[in-house]
Amino acid sequence: MTEKSLDADPRPSATAVCEVPDGKEPSPETPGTGGTRGRRRRRSWRRVAYGGAGLLLALGGWQVAAVVIDDPVTLPTVVQTVREFLHYVTHPYPEVQGRTLVEDALISTGRILAGFGLGTVVGLVLGAAMAGVRVIRELADPLIAVVRPLPPIAFIPLLVVWFGIGETSKVALLFFGVVPVITIATLGALDAVPVELVHASRSLGASHFHTMVHVRLRAAVPGVITGMRIAMGGAWTSIIAAEMIAATGGVGFLILQAGNYLQTPLIFSGIIVIAVLGFAFDGLLRLLLRAADPTVRHS
Repeated sequence: MTEKSLDADPRPSATAVCEVPDGKEPSPETPGTGGTRGRRRRRSWRRVAYGGAGLLLALGGWQVAAVVIDDPVTLPTVVQTVREFLHYVTHPYPEVQGRTLVEDALISTGRILAGFGLGTVVGLVLGAAMAGVRVIRELADPLIAVVRPLPPIAFIPLLVVWFGIGETSKVALLFFGVVPVITIATLGALDAVPVELVHASRSLGASHFHTMVHVRLRAAVPGVITGMRIAMGGAWTSIIAAEMIAATGGVGFLILQAGNYLQTPLIFSGIIVIAVLGFAFDGLLRLLLRAADPTVRHS
């Protein structure tokens, strides 16, 4: 009787299991899914396609309504609005103010950058101080709670009395509107940082200030940027209202003056400028959020 070899093993070897036909490397992706990167790319293109389709539907509805109304003063067509927009991007409108849409957009953008930047810095510092020092929190919290619900445009007459109709009043208006939002966003983001991170930093010998700057603030950056996006929307609302009430330039002033002359296509052109600028600023903040929190890429 022939003895079976003890070394014989009927199970396939590891080499046989891992062997791939045609010399191809095994893919680390899950079979049948097309890869995580491919799914993200398809999802991004799908969002772009749906967004473009929604925009085209809105423009189509606008065009149909304008044709039915047949009154360019009440509602100009999309073609009329686009023609006026492209013309006044580079040509001044003499009946209003003698500036182009680009020049007015730069005026409003400069005001936004100044007021929003100052308000963000102060709100970040104040929120961090409230999160780190109990006395400051107890002193500032009631004031923030009272000021936050107040609409910034309610302060326009007061700021005009204090600073006139120059740039200072516009920057101050944005500053007072941005500070409470950024302060609350910073405070909430810092309070949401897991206490284990703070204890770990302290147990390794880090000071309270070092832990705040290098642990809590770093972990709170995504929440702070989200607050900045909310504050940016409010800042545009405030500056356009201020330019309509007390200004001699800017997109808000352009829209108001165009309305006085019944130039509806120019009004829509100003609105388009606001939409483009707002979308651009929000896009920059979203890119900053993705850089601060890579997990946002997958959401």
